[in-house]
Order: sequence, then structure tokens, then C-alpha cells
Amino acid sequence: MATHHTKMLIIGSGPAGYSAAIYGARAMLEPIVVQGLQPGGQLTITTDVENYPGYRDVVQGPWLMEEMQAQAEHVGTRMMWDTIVEVDIAKGSPFRAIGDSGDEYIGDTLVIATGAQAKWLGVPGEQELGGKGVSACATCDGFFYRGKKVVVIGGGNTAVEEALYLTNHSDDVTLIHRRDELRAEKILQERLFASDKTNTLWNKTVSAFVAGDNGALSHLELTDTVTGERSTLDADGAFVAIGHAPATELFKGKLPMDDGGYLLVQPGTPMTEIPGVFACGDVMDHTYRQAVTAAGTGCMAALDAERFLATLDFAKNEAEAAE
Repeated sequence: MATHHTKMLIIGSGPAGYSAAIYGARAMLEPIVVQGLQPGGQLTITTDVENYPGYRDVVQGPWLMEEMQAQAEHVGTRMMWDTIVEVDIAKGSPFRAIGDSGDEYIGDTLVIATGAQAKWLGVPGEQELGGKGVSACATCDGFFYRGKKVVVIGGGNTAVEEALYLTNHSDDVTLIHRRDELRAEKILQERLFASDKTNTLWNKTVSAFVAGDNGALSHLELTDTVTGERSTLDADGAFVAIGHAPATELFKGKLPMDDGGYLLVQPGTPMTEIPGVFACGDVMDHTYRQAVTAAGTGCMAALDAERFLATLDFAKNEAEAAE
């Protein structure tokens, strides 16, 4: 067991954590990134990435995260293969975290970049066809289904927004919902029902995603929630849109959260209610959830952490000068 001290402790990796580390290292904050259970975040289970700026050709999600990690290390970040299981932030800076390894991490500032995970249906074929027709992000992958038949599973704002977005690429978008009415806001429902590119299947659940001879998604097996009748629906792409779960369990009772469990920050900033603690990426963003927005908020967290430390140093120097 060891104790590691840093000016900037980052919990979680992915675009937000790595970007914070890059900016923090360049500011000589000697950041430590505790990578967590899924180093690289959600992009490590994403295949083609075509919307991250700077790459005119399609890049692979795992490769992009490897490059971000290498860049962060190149400028002076220390990567720790550990998972934080306990944090102590109530007393203010310095902040203390304990890893699953038993190691202690002490940071003058703390950047939370633990991300979020899409909720899945847990039915046969779902994980096996990930990247081969099944996705949880229409904004990320909708482009690959231009002119093809696609479906969206869900009934809330996210599902309807994804269905409407997909009409930019497809003239055949089907929304599948397990009830006979949507939970989405009325204005979104009106837009959905007004579109001639969408249709809705009510009282249906997905029992399985089935591959065709080419190994990609061929059709969905459906079950009627009222009659129990089984049916199939052909589709080239299926988007599961039943919500996301932010990884904020560590901070329950320690930082304010919204009803969905996302960390609350001051509007337009990554600042939490505790000075010196910053949240960035999907752990505080339930709206955009993109790699590029996560990277942007990671940058903001590092810049604000640098300013916070500069303020502490100034106050300390002023106090010493007054003695």
C-alpha cells in the first residue's frame, strides 16, 4: 500500500479524464489519472468513430483512446491501474481517495470523470451485434445507416430525439415502445407523429436481435406486451435508447445530483459545490454525451483547477507576508 500525492487527481479516464490530464500536465500540475474498471471509457467498446475532429477518415474508438492516453503520459501524466472505492471530500482540499488496491491518493484538486454507461435491454444478440447494427447512440452511428431501415427502442425524450435525428439519414424510422403512450415531452411527440418518415409500434418489447448471413443485424424478434404474440421486424440498424446511468455511486450524499444521478455543476462550468472539486464529461452531461463535448469539459476542469490552485497559492503568500 502506498500514498500518492498530486496537485490534480483525476478519477476516471475517457475523453474527459485524458483531456483534463493533458491540460493539467502542461500546466505542471503533475496529474494522476486513476483509470477505473474501463480505461478509456465508452469509446473502448465503440468501433468506427467518424465525428471526432481532426480525422478525415474513420478511426477506431479503442485506438483513439490509446492515443489520448499516450499523449497525456507524454506530457507528464501518471496513469494508475486502480479503481477508487472511497472518497473523502467534505473537509475540502486536499482531497483523499482510496483505491481497490489499498493505495491512498491525495489531490489538491479533484477532477471527476467517471462517465456514464448506456442502459441495455439485456436480450440475446444485443452485445454480440454491438457495432454490427446495434448501438446506443444515434448521433454517433446514425450516419452509417443512410437510406436504410432503422429502429429505436424506448419511449422517453432520448428515444424520440434519437428517432427524429435519424430522419436526417433514413426515410424509414420505427420507434418501438413497450407501452401504449410515450413518456417524452408533448412537443417532441408532436414532431415525431408529424413526420412522414417515422412510425410507432406500441406495446412491443424486443426479445432478441438476430444476425443475418453477413454477421450484421438482420431483424428483431418482438413480443406484444398485451397479447404475448411474437413477431419479427426487419432492420439494418437498431438504437437502444432507454437511458444512461452515470457512474456517481461514489459521490452519493457527498455532492449534489439531479434526479438521474448526474452531478450538478455551476452552469457553464465544471465546478461542483465544493471548491476544488470539478466534474466533467458524461458524469455531469445528460444532454450531449459526445466524445468531443467530454473532451471540452475536461479541458475546462483542468483550467479551473489551475486557477483554483493559483488562488490558494496567492492566499498563502499573502498570509505569510502579513506575519
